[in-house]
Amino acid sequence: MNILVTGGAGYIGSHTCVELLQAGHEVTVFDNLSNSKEESLRRVQEISGRSLFFSRGDLLKPADIEAVFQSQHFDAVIHFAALKAVGESVRQPLRYYQNNITGTINLCQVMAKFSCKNIVFSSSATVYGSPTIMPITEEFPLQALNPYGNTKIIMEQIFRDLVISDPTWNTIFLRYFNPIGAHPSGLIGEDPNGIPNNLVPYIAQVAVGKLPFLNVYGADYETPDGTGIRDYIHIMDLAKGHLKALEKLSNNPGAVAYNLGTGRGYSVFEVLRAFEKAAERPIPYHISPRRPGDSAICYANPTLANTELKWKAERTIDDMCVDTWNWQSHNPNGYD
Repeated sequence: MNILVTGGAGYIGSHTCVELLQAGHEVTVFDNLSNSKEESLRRVQEISGRSLFFSRGDLLKPADIEAVFQSQHFDAVIHFAALKAVGESVRQPLRYYQNNITGTINLCQVMAKFSCKNIVFSSSATVYGSPTIMPITEEFPLQALNPYGNTKIIMEQIFRDLVISDPTWNTIFLRYFNPIGAHPSGLIGEDPNGIPNNLVPYIAQVAVGKLPFLNVYGADYETPDGTGIRDYIHIMDLAKGHLKALEKLSNNPGAVAYNLGTGRGYSVFEVLRAFEKAAERPIPYHISPRRPGDSAICYANPTLANTELKWKAERTIDDMCVDTWNWQSHNPNGYD
């Protein structure tokens, strides 16, 4: 298939592009590089031994989207492009609503114009808010705690409404839990701007000497070691989930959501110890107060994806930490 990947130069997008190319698909990346580097795409091509096409453009500019659709016919779109920092979304809600929602509407309008109505959408476990019952299934109510999560809920609803209005649309929402890790080659990985918002890239930058210590936000939760528990999934397992979702689109599923997680939670201290083992060095940390809105435990029930997509996460937390360290130690400043 010929696939358009919006936001394909980013962390999840670049790893998915590797899997798409290695599976024999043709790939065009559409990205404005606001939170990514074009160097990632050069390395994607090095890893896969295949070429992709890159179109620099912005989803807020419909003419940019039309230009790439005029250049060739696409069988499906994988839609990653979005602003994604939870804390920033609280500080800048209008920016997040405009970018994520308006950009998605613009994309859908151009897709319809060019009769491309198959899309895999990058959603998030943030749509579930902070449920008290675990594990989380796709039937849980959607109740995001921040503007970023709300944009994902709204975008899912846009796609559902599209399918109701026009059954020739097919949309799959992949609700990711906590993607970490890197490609085993060490050539591509997570390269956040500034101080990382997420646990594992923060640990990695402490391990490589860029940051002095890890802040552990809360060690007094009702968990075995007092720290928060999350479902971490290897980025390559997550990338393979997108290929399985593309296959599912061929069955005309309409609009359907799938959790992509391992079904197993790890505490902050468990991840820290696994990373210390991978990096063969101690990671200094400080205990800080809990952050507002953080829940004690959050992990997926991935049964629906296991059965309907024939997909299952295979890599362990040790694999995730080894591959992250391989990336970070060989690229201490990311793609710079």
